[in-house]
Amino acid sequence: MTTPDAQNPRERYRAQVRTEIKGHAWEQIATAGVSALSLNAIAKRMGMSGPALYRYFASRDDLITELVRDAYRSLADTLATASAAGAHPAGLAHALRDWALTDPQRYLLIYGTPVPGYHAPADITGISDRIMTLLLDAWAGQTPDSAATPFDAHLADHREWAGAHPGPPLVLHRALTFWTRLHGVLSLELAGHFTGMGFDPALLYAAEVGDLLAPGP
Repeated sequence: MTTPDAQNPRERYRAQVRTEIKGHAWEQIATAGVSALSLNAIAKRMGMSGPALYRYFASRDDLITELVRDAYRSLADTLATASAAGAHPAGLAHALRDWALTDPQRYLLIYGTPVPGYHAPADITGISDRIMTLLLDAWAGQTPDSAATPFDAHLADHREWAGAHPGPPLVLHRALTFWTRLHGVLSLELAGHFTGMGFDPALLYAAEVGDLLAPGP
């Protein structure tokens, strides 16, 4: 990969323009949602013609893909940093929430309602798999003490989503439950469904984390 210092002036300018385009795209998404994303509107905002902007992103889907890649990479890097610092599952859970609250639209783009008509390329799966691997690694360091369930038996033969991770079904089950329950709370919070209910979403999230880490029956 070419580093910024190694880029020639034309490459640096192209990278700067692409970054500016993505910045305007995030502003549009925050204002009207990703379905309203318009390259022509961004071009107008930047004082460019539509065809000129298409030299940087070939289509709206091309731009969305870059935003999705950036979001997944940012979250993966955030969790990797927490993991390298010795974070166990609770640490990763709070790193996830902090990341999501810093930029809710970024979270909702990758974990919210799918964009109609958009299909992410195959390499996106590789980035999201990195996130799951970090969670599986964190749970592999725990000692599952709950009884095996029918779902554990199911996971023994349905673990493609975990890649080559060596964790036993109990670990896979706890990591998957952890991931889905935390996303449930976060998605409801960021979509505004807790507004007006009178409780602190941070305390609800912390309670969920505590319940997930509690010893099994």
